[in-house]
Amino acid sequence: MTADSREQRSTRFNPRLFRRLRLGRRILSRRWHQSLQFRAILVALTLTLLAFFATGSFMSHQIADRLFSDRLNQVLAEARTDISDVQASFDASDASDRTEVQALIDSTMGAMSMDSEEAGRHWILIPFDRGAGQSFVGAQTQSPWMTSASVPQQLQQRVADGDGTYWQPASVRMEEGGAEQPVIVIGDVVQLNQNARYGLFFVYDFAAPQVTLNSIHAVLLLSMLALLLLVGTIVWYVTREVVRPVSSTAKVSEQLSEGDLDVRMEVRGSNEVARLSRSFNRMADNLQEQITQLEQLSTMQQTFVSDVSHELRTPLTTVKMAAEVLYNAREEFDPVNRRSAELLHHQVDRFDSMLSDLLEISRFDAGAARLDIASTDIFSVIYDVVEAAGPLVLKCGSTLTVRSQLTRCVAQMDQRRIDRIIRNLVSNALEHGDGKPVEIYVAANENAVAVAVRDYGIGMEELQTAKVFNRFWRADPARARTVGGTGLGLSIAQEDTRLHRGQLDVWARPGEGACFRLTLPLIRTQPLDPELPNPLPMPPAPVLADSTAHVTDTGSLALTTQLDPSAAATGSHPVLSVDPQATAAIETFDGADGSLPADGSTAVSADQAGTGKS
Repeated sequence: MTADSREQRSTRFNPRLFRRLRLGRRILSRRWHQSLQFRAILVALTLTLLAFFATGSFMSHQIADRLFSDRLNQVLAEARTDISDVQASFDASDASDRTEVQALIDSTMGAMSMDSEEAGRHWILIPFDRGAGQSFVGAQTQSPWMTSASVPQQLQQRVADGDGTYWQPASVRMEEGGAEQPVIVIGDVVQLNQNARYGLFFVYDFAAPQVTLNSIHAVLLLSMLALLLLVGTIVWYVTREVVRPVSSTAKVSEQLSEGDLDVRMEVRGSNEVARLSRSFNRMADNLQEQITQLEQLSTMQQTFVSDVSHELRTPLTTVKMAAEVLYNAREEFDPVNRRSAELLHHQVDRFDSMLSDLLEISRFDAGAARLDIASTDIFSVIYDVVEAAGPLVLKCGSTLTVRSQLTRCVAQMDQRRIDRIIRNLVSNALEHGDGKPVEIYVAANENAVAVAVRDYGIGMEELQTAKVFNRFWRADPARARTVGGTGLGLSIAQEDTRLHRGQLDVWARPGEGACFRLTLPLIRTQPLDPELPNPLPMPPAPVLADSTAHVTDTGSLALTTQLDPSAAATGSHPVLSVDPQATAAIETFDGADGSLPADGSTAVSADQAGTGKS
C-alpha cells in the first residue's frame, strides 16, 4: 500500500465516528436544556477557562519576551566583543600566504573555541571573497557537524551587504547526532590582510530559555487545571444547594399531578428554601382539601343522579302505560281532551328519553358501560338513522343527503351506540340548521372509517366549540327547541366514541354552520394510526353530484338525484326512484347486485317515519 492510499484512507469519512459525535452532541444538548446545574457548571468552567487563557497568554508572552530579550542582549554584547578581538588579532598579523593565514585563523579561533564551551556557542567563518590570491582559505567551523549551511542564507546576505552586526533566530543541532534546538545566529564581517572579507558567525544556544518557558507553561497549565477543578467544585456545591430544592419541588409537583395528594416536601432549617417548602406544603394541603371536597361532591352528585334515575324508572313506566292507554283511546275524547292525551304521550316519551340519558351517564361514571362488538356495515346504520329522521326533516323544512364514494364499509362496532351517536348528530344538525341542507359524508382508509354530519345553520363561536361536549351545556339556552333533551347527547356520544377508541371532532363558524366528524377504527384492537390522515377533511368538500330530499306539495319528502343521462342509460350508475304511494321509498340499482349509488347519495321520504328500511 502506497503512502498516498494510506493518507486517502485516513482522511476518508468515518460514519462510526460521525455517529458518535452526533450522539455526544445530542446528549450535551439534552443535558443543557434539562439541567440547570449542568448549565451553571459548564458556563462557569467556560468563563474561567477563557479568563485563565487570556491571563496565561499575557503572562506567557511577557515572560517569554523578558527571557528572550535578556538573553539576546547578553549574547549580542559577547558577540560584538569577540568579533572585535578577532579583528584586532587579524589586524596585528602579517601573514601573507595560505599556510600562514590558516595558522592565524587556527590560533585566533582556537582561543575562541575554549571560551565557547562555557558560553554555549559555536563559531563559523565563511569567506565572502572567494579565490582572492594565494592567501585564500575556505570556510572554517568549530564543529564538524556544523557547516556554512547552518547559517541562514538571508543572514549571510545581510552581513555581506551591510555594515554592522546582524542576528537571526534559527534551529541548529548543537551536538553531534542531537536534535535541532532553537538558536540565535549573530554575524559580522572581519578582514584579513589584502582586504579579504570573511563573515564571522556565532551560534548561541537558546534551549535554556525555551526550557524555562516550557516549565512556566507547564506550571500555568497545572494551575489552570487546578483552578478549573476548584471552580467546578465550588459551582457544583453552590448550584446543588440551590437546584436540589427546585428539583425536589418539581418531583413533588409531578407526583401531585399524577394524583398522589399525600406527598409533601421536606422542610429543613429556616432559610428561603425552607420557607418555600412550607409554602408549597400549605398549598398542597389546600389543594388536597379542595380536591377531596370536589370528589365527594361529584360522588354525591353521581349517586344522586343514579338513584333518582333508577327510582323514577318504576313510576315512569306506570305513567307511560297510562299515557299509552289514553293515547290509544284519544279518538273517543272531545277535541280538548284528545289534544291533552297527545301532549301527554309525547312528553312522557320525551321524559323517558331524558331518563335513559341520565341512566347512561350513570353507567359511564360507574365504569359499567360495555360494548357489544360485531362486524357491521356502517351504511346500514346511517340509512336507519336517515330513515328515522324523516319526520324531523319535514318539520324543519330541511334536506338530508348521504354522500360517499363507497357503497359498503364493514367495521367492528356496537351498532346500538354508533346508531345513537349518528342519530344525535343528525338531529342536532337539523335542529340548528335553520332549514338549510344537512349532509352526511362517509369515507374510509386502510385503518379507519369517518362519518361527518355537516349543516349550514347558525354555527358556533370558538368558545362554544370548546364547551360543546360538556354535560348539560347548550349553545343558546334561550333558543326555542323543536326537539327536547337534557344537553347530554353530545357528552354521551363522546363517551360512546371513547369506548370504541375513536375520535369525535367538531368544526364550526358563526353563520357558516357546523360539522361533527366521527372517526372509528375498522378493527377495534387496532387503534387509529396518527401517521395516517383522516379519511375526511374538516369540513368535507362538497362532491359534484348533488342529491337532496325535499318536501313536496302533498307533504311528503321526495328524493331528487342528478345523474349523467348517458351514464344512467348504460347502467354504470344507480337509478334512484321514489314511489309516491309507498311508505318506504328507497331503491338503488347498480347492475344486478342492488349496491348503493356511485356518489353515495341517499335521501328519504317523510312518509318513511319509523316504517321503512333502507
